Amino acid sequence: MALPQSSTERLPMGALLALAMTGFICIVTETLPAGLLAQISSGLEVSSSLAGQMVTVYALGSLLAAIPLTIATQGWRRRHVLLLTIVGFLLFNSITAWSSSYGMTLVARFFAGASAGLAWSLLAGYARRMVAPHLQGRAMAVAMVGTPVALSLGVPLGTWLGTLVGWRTAFGLMSGLTLVLMVWVLVKVPDYPGQSASQRIGLRQVLLTPGVRSVLGVVMTWMLAHNILYTYIAPFVAPAGLGNDVDIVLLVFGLAALGGIWLTGRLVDRHLRKAVLASLGTFAAIALVFGFSAQSATVIYAGVLVWGLSFGGAATLLQTALADSAGEGADVALSLNVVVWNSAIAIGALTGGVLLDQIGVGIFPWVLLVLLLAGLWIVFSARQHGFPEGQRQSPDFS
Repeated sequence: MALPQSSTERLPMGALLALAMTGFICIVTETLPAGLLAQISSGLEVSSSLAGQMVTVYALGSLLAAIPLTIATQGWRRRHVLLLTIVGFLLFNSITAWSSSYGMTLVARFFAGASAGLAWSLLAGYARRMVAPHLQGRAMAVAMVGTPVALSLGVPLGTWLGTLVGWRTAFGLMSGLTLVLMVWVLVKVPDYPGQSASQRIGLRQVLLTPGVRSVLGVVMTWMLAHNILYTYIAPFVAPAGLGNDVDIVLLVFGLAALGGIWLTGRLVDRHLRKAVLASLGTFAAIALVFGFSAQSATVIYAGVLVWGLSFGGAATLLQTALADSAGEGADVALSLNVVVWNSAIAIGALTGGVLLDQIGVGIFPWVLLVLLLAGLWIVFSARQHGFPEGQRQSPDFS
């Protein structure tokens, strides 16, 4: 990945926030059906479980498309690729809003997910390219802020709007946001050339680059632990008497995650390894506390707050480490990150469901603890490649 043709000592906030808005649209588009299942099932005349597959096929689109689309567009100018992803959201959210066919809706959701897969592969590298190497971590923190904002505010707002004006209008409003974003990108986001044929690195070579597999291993263990708990947060907090307050619990998590992003932006460039170790260690400590005291509402709220704070910067930390390790192969490596991250979501939902049915929520903290200790072991072992000690040194490929 070539670094900036023109870099600055100041963060280009207008451009970085446009990337953040792209991430916001990715997350809200993915999760919006979850809060509107009853309306969607009625509108499309299918069961709620079938309506829920709108989320599944979106994730499947991201998983299957991220790597091939990223490789196929490596040589394209970067702003063209970014606009392509946004046009994808405009087109496929509009089809979802107008479609009266369940099959057509699923097709639209699959290709919306494909747009998201390409977007997630692009955003981190784009943010890094806009600034000097020593500001790349902070730039990525700003570019990633759309994710916790979407999870904490965007999803509840979308659900509320869907309830107020109907689920089709909610998807129509998402299309309207993409139109605004397209203008924003054209005005504020700089363009950069794609990689020449001689610069491109194949998938196998990227995977064999020292440090890449270590970082991806931490992505899997950390995100698997996170998603087991996050997906089944409602049954987990129910024994503490918070079964009717899940929205408040998630709001606490989301707001804390915003704080985590701010904190990560201050630490990532000089203390990336320590920040990853601290985040994983903190989450492991919370899992241990939950293992003994999950029946207390006070413990749940305090634990969720600290969990959110430790998780907020995860995307920034892991994508920075991955891009640093992969060098010129950063875009391909980040497409692998999309696949691993979404796989962790799917496996977390599946594993958590089996554990919930077979054993109960009491086993969750101990499973989380094992996964997080595995992640910590990988980070400790990757002190030369992946999560090196000292201030991060981004390779200069100018």
